[in-house]
Amino acid sequence: MEQGTPSAAAARLRLNLRHLEVFVATARGGSTRAAAERIARSQSAASTALADLEAALGVVLFDRVGRRLVLNENGRALLPRAASLLDQAGELQHLFSGDHATPLRVAASLTIGEYILPELVGQWKTRHPASPVRLVIANTTEVIAAVAAFDVDVGFIEGPQTHPDLIVRPWLNDEMVIVAAPTHPLAGRPVGLRMLREASWALRETGSGTREAADRWLLEHLGEIDVGFELGSPEAIKRLVAAGTALGCLSRQAVAQALAQGTLVELRTRLPPAVRRLAMVLHRDKQLGRGAQDFVSQCAAFRRERPPPAAVPRGRALL
Repeated sequence: MEQGTPSAAAARLRLNLRHLEVFVATARGGSTRAAAERIARSQSAASTALADLEAALGVVLFDRVGRRLVLNENGRALLPRAASLLDQAGELQHLFSGDHATPLRVAASLTIGEYILPELVGQWKTRHPASPVRLVIANTTEVIAAVAAFDVDVGFIEGPQTHPDLIVRPWLNDEMVIVAAPTHPLAGRPVGLRMLREASWALRETGSGTREAADRWLLEHLGEIDVGFELGSPEAIKRLVAAGTALGCLSRQAVAQALAQGTLVELRTRLPPAVRRLAMVLHRDKQLGRGAQDFVSQCAAFRRERPPPAAVPRGRALL
């Protein structure tokens, strides 16, 4: 077989996966110290690998801002390609394991991650039994950041977020509902707008997709409300509301079981329905492995098969 020139061979060998691994870890962590912790290396080894990579490419990849390393234009151009190469290398490493056991990395907002995705990742796991699943549950803003930074393969969000590096695909329809304890004074009766304005509310924290949807719906029709509690999870809100302290505004997905069990009731109000669209988020420059592609296809099929959320009949007390 004809060999390349010595100089061409040396150029090919100047880059390796360890360099790229350190680069991607540094981009995600913001420092070589954080990178070293992520990939179980010493900080000096990570710093040397990053310097070697910049020397091999002949460009600087980060701007030094205080103690942090921030990707510059060169680094941003390299990051998607480096992350994709590392993912492909991971697939090659597991090629002969019998199940192509590459991990599935998913990030989802709380409502989706707690009430919808467990079923889907469980089904995926039965087809990929040797592949680990990492499901990160956070608010919508944090999910967007994780996908943009290549920390996960795919994200699922509740809010109408956009990002120049991401593709946001409409996924499932969802409905916001107002709930109360069965013993709350507003339960089981027609509730006017003034009653809703005067009530105390328990809502999600700022930055969550559920809070954005609740604010758009309630503030548009009520003008202002008394937010007495801001809580970081749907479960905490449901428990507080069930104690009769406040009204809650949550996804129907999150309260369906509580409504069926009677620990919460849905209020009958004059507000129009509040339907929102849940979305799947992918990075424009990320090449998904076969396992991640299979999961995305599974979620798309679930969207086609799943009926829209059942609307509560208007004009009936929910007891």
